[in-house]
Amino acid sequence: MNMTDDHNNDLNDDHGAKRTAIIIPARYGSTRFPGKPLAKIAGQSMLQRVVEVGRKASDANPNIDLYVATEDTRIEEHCREIGVPCIMTSADCPTGSDRLLEAVQKTGKTYDFVIGLQGDAPCTPTDAIAKMISRLETEQADVVTPVIKLRWSELDALRESKKTTPFSGTTAIVNAHNDALWFSKTIIPAIRNEQALRQEGEYSPVLQHLGLYGYRLDVLEYYVNIPQSPYEQLEGLEQLRMLENGIEIKAIFLDVDAGMAQAGVDSPEDIARIETLLSQTEPRQTESHQTKQAHTATTTATEAE
Repeated sequence: MNMTDDHNNDLNDDHGAKRTAIIIPARYGSTRFPGKPLAKIAGQSMLQRVVEVGRKASDANPNIDLYVATEDTRIEEHCREIGVPCIMTSADCPTGSDRLLEAVQKTGKTYDFVIGLQGDAPCTPTDAIAKMISRLETEQADVVTPVIKLRWSELDALRESKKTTPFSGTTAIVNAHNDALWFSKTIIPAIRNEQALRQEGEYSPVLQHLGLYGYRLDVLEYYVNIPQSPYEQLEGLEQLRMLENGIEIKAIFLDVDAGMAQAGVDSPEDIARIETLLSQTEPRQTESHQTKQAHTATTTATEAE
């Protein structure tokens, strides 16, 4: 079911531009990792790192607003410290999507799209949000979400992690039109003749899902009022409720550095792993920025001559 025909085009502003709310659900009361959004990663809170990802998108587009949604005053105080608007939501929200809808309703503003940026994913690729919004606008999709094609080494790492934490890491099946067909905490698909496939290239056929979603607002409102579905309850994956009720999910493919596919934080033990990954990627990003600055300075000096 594509809900495009029922979409209310009156949500556009006077200039026809689509308005988007990026909302970061940041729950303090995590069972496995209480206070997770405030945990320090290489000197910065995890939430601050996620906020920086959101700011890169919102600062570049005047039609995008950024918020944090939380149930805890400690996170609210931290948001004041780092200068990001915070919306207090109920502690009883059953899913992150319920928290998104409550937060966007409390803004008092009208939006066309809502992006849920995971508060425990500090390494979210900075281009993910722009690609999600573009897909929502151009294809009038119900829901969009990113996936990453795993290298064989990353698939091996995911398999290893599932020996101790079997419900970490979600994989996806996507058709030729980039429609998501299924998601599972079990690694799918099963792979016959794997050794032969490994000889063919660096990448496996497995797609890992990144847990952020872009919704049309009307679809989000519809979705949160549907009862939890059977497979959603079995797997603990709220996106299965969408698929089980005919809501179309479009997948967006992202390219990330090796190792960054498993860059979410589920437990305190993940912090050290993320810090190691950041130490390997951030110096490269800094060098690239310095190279651009040097090139700009050289060009300016040449023009001045």
